[in-house]
Amino acid sequence: MVSSIRAWARELGFSQIGVAGVDLSSAEPGLLAWLQAGWHGDMHYMAAHGLKRARPAELVPGTLSVITARMDYLPAHSPPDWQAQELARLQRPGEAVVSLYARGRDYHRVLRQRLQSLSERIAANVGPLGHRVFTDSAPVLEAELAARSGQGWRGKHTLLLNREAGSLFFLGEIYVDLALPATEPVSDHCGSCTACLDVCPTQAIVAPHRLDARRCISYLTIEHAGPIPPDLRPLMGNRIYGCDDCQLVCPWNRYAQRSALPDFDERQGLVGQQLVTLLDWSETDFLRLTEGSPIRRIGHERWLRNLAVALGNALRAATPDAALPWRVALQRRIDHPSSLVREHVAWALQQLPAVPT
Repeated sequence: MVSSIRAWARELGFSQIGVAGVDLSSAEPGLLAWLQAGWHGDMHYMAAHGLKRARPAELVPGTLSVITARMDYLPAHSPPDWQAQELARLQRPGEAVVSLYARGRDYHRVLRQRLQSLSERIAANVGPLGHRVFTDSAPVLEAELAARSGQGWRGKHTLLLNREAGSLFFLGEIYVDLALPATEPVSDHCGSCTACLDVCPTQAIVAPHRLDARRCISYLTIEHAGPIPPDLRPLMGNRIYGCDDCQLVCPWNRYAQRSALPDFDERQGLVGQQLVTLLDWSETDFLRLTEGSPIRRIGHERWLRNLAVALGNALRAATPDAALPWRVALQRRIDHPSSLVREHVAWALQQLPAVPT
C-alpha cells in the first residue's frame, strides 16, 4: 500500500512520502521545555494546545498512522548559484528581501488541496477512510513526524534536512485510521558544521537544535503582531518577510530540488523590488498584489512596520543622496493612522546619519 501511495503522491507533485506511528511521547519533554522557556513568544496557540501536538490520536481520535509528505519549493528557474544570488540581495540595502517560500502561491492551499486529493485516492482503493489533512495549520509536530518517517533529519537550525534535497521543501500530513508500516528514519549528517548558528543575524539559534523564536526574523516579521524590539531592528537588515539565512549557508542546500509545480514560481513585484515602492502600496494595493500569497496573512499594518524597519536600516549607512528618496518615502507615512506604523517610521527616520557641520 505504501508503494502505491508514493506513486499517487508523485503524480500530485509531492517529492517524498513517509509513514510515522502515533507514539511521540519521547518528544514531549522537549516540547514542554521549549514552551516553559517562553521561546514560542506571541504564538500562544502553541501553549494552548499543549501536548496534543505530540499525541496524534488525541488530536484526531482513531488515528493509527500518519502519512507524511514533503514538496520542494525552490522556483523552477532558479540558477545554479541561487544561494550566492540570494545572499547578495542582503547587501543591497534599498532592496526588499522576501523569503523564498513566500514568493509564489500560498503553500497552505497548494498542499492542502493535493493532500486531500491523495486521501481520496487512498480511500478509493481501501474503502471508507477516516482521515484529516494538515499543513502547518494545526497542533501537529510536523518536523518530528517527518523525521521519524525518514523524510530527513533535524538540522541544528531545527529545520528538516534531506541529503538529496536540502531543506527547501514544505511538509504536510494525513492522519489516517489505517495501520500502515512505518518507514525508517535516517541518520544525522550535520557533523561538526555550525554554519547556520554562525550566520543567524539575531542569534536566535541559541544552541544546536534550540531556537528562541522571539529572536527569529521570520517570527518577528510574520508571527509577531506588536512593536519589534528596538535592539533587534538593526539586525533585521532589509528582510521584510521571513529570513532564509540559515538555509542559504547550509551546505546541504546545494542539493535543493527545483519545484515540479508552477505554483511556487516567483510572482512579479516581490523579487528585486525597492523598499520605497512597497512602502507606497496602499492597503488596496497590498490586498490586490498579495492575493493568493502567504504574505497577505500579516496584513498591511505589519507590512508597513517591516518596511519601515528595513528603510531605517538602509538609512543608517546611506549617503545623503541615497538617503533622500528613502527619507521622503518614510515621511509620507509619518502620520499613518496606526500607532504601530508611526512608531516604526519615527524610529527609521532617527537612523539618518548626522550631517557634519
